[in-house]
Amino acid sequence: MAGGPLDGVRIIDLTSVVVGPLATQIMADYGADVIKVEALSGDIMRGLAGRSVTAGMSAKFLHLNHNKRSIALDLKHPNGHAALLKLIAGADVVVWNMRPAAIARLKLRYEDMRKINPKIISCGMYGFGQNGRYRNKAAYDSIIQGSAGFAALNHRATGTPRYVPMVIADRSVGLIAVQMIAMCLFQRERTGQGQSIELPMFENTAKAVLEEHMYLRTFEPPLGPTGDPRLIDPGARPIATKDGWICITANTNQQAFVIFDAIGRPELKSDSRLCSLEARFANTAEYYAIRAEGMKLKTTTEWMEIFDKADVPAMPYKTLEELIDDPHLKEVGLLRLTDHPTEGKVWSIGTPNKLSGGDRRDFLPAPKVGQQSVEILGEAGYSDAEIEQLVVMGVTIDGSVKEPAVDNL
Repeated sequence: MAGGPLDGVRIIDLTSVVVGPLATQIMADYGADVIKVEALSGDIMRGLAGRSVTAGMSAKFLHLNHNKRSIALDLKHPNGHAALLKLIAGADVVVWNMRPAAIARLKLRYEDMRKINPKIISCGMYGFGQNGRYRNKAAYDSIIQGSAGFAALNHRATGTPRYVPMVIADRSVGLIAVQMIAMCLFQRERTGQGQSIELPMFENTAKAVLEEHMYLRTFEPPLGPTGDPRLIDPGARPIATKDGWICITANTNQQAFVIFDAIGRPELKSDSRLCSLEARFANTAEYYAIRAEGMKLKTTTEWMEIFDKADVPAMPYKTLEELIDDPHLKEVGLLRLTDHPTEGKVWSIGTPNKLSGGDRRDFLPAPKVGQQSVEILGEAGYSDAEIEQLVVMGVTIDGSVKEPAVDNL
């Protein structure tokens, strides 16, 4: 038993790339037994994210798929499909992120699953809600960012339409999937009933964007334009100091007045444009411009000493390289150097959140394609001879690795 709040929950993971693997990764990190069902060629993310020590084990794949077990199955082969149904029969949750039409062709709709497991929870993540005209469109994170307003926000802030340089839509929807699955598991404890979850990426991303930026168009008739000016103003960015950059948010009068004093402009505390939260909001561009000019007077270290002493929210700007070496992250143990059975020394990212009731006790490195095919099929009731036959037929892969490393995070 792995330990953690989801110990004993078995999840069949039919997902690939980021949105689904992130969701199942989180649940695996907190004790769930996640069985990653892959095509014989493996999750596309195995080779999509740059160089690796061995083929099919990219850095991003390693980060999104530890604490999971992999079984390779040809789901178009009757025997491979039958094996998956056996796994579903003994599972609590099935998570998938292909288009609903593909799930229907595989005869893996919720109605199909519940016939063999009435308590199953099916969570489908896909591009667009099935009641709208976009229902059959394919979707990746960039497609959702562009169509749901993220790129437009960058356009308004910088003059250039630009995706956020992270798969932010995938990650947001992956987090929502964990929430929805947890709620369904809780309800099943009370009612004994499974259910189907539908998670469209477009609608969830549009909801997040509009909650922030529908702004004065919320009212009918509109009280003004869209877009929260504090967030889309060109000045809403790290601020240049005498020797670098700093990130600061000063909303309250107490916080803003510390800045005015520190930049030698105490008279701004009684300036009608800046003397209150409401006034600064109405004059966001001026406030940001004055703040930016003042930050040039001192070094980042000098500003941090002032702001830390006055409890003004601020942090030094960090590059990706500086983030990896951040001393706080080392102290809390987020990054740990671990031994992978095929990739050698790798930096693993631990769980940021701690539970007083206990976390997962063991750490399983991200698996090779089909690394646990044999053991998972054995757990499902297949004999050694039957498993060998499935391997010979090309329905599955025996990708087992000798002496897999186990490390603790």
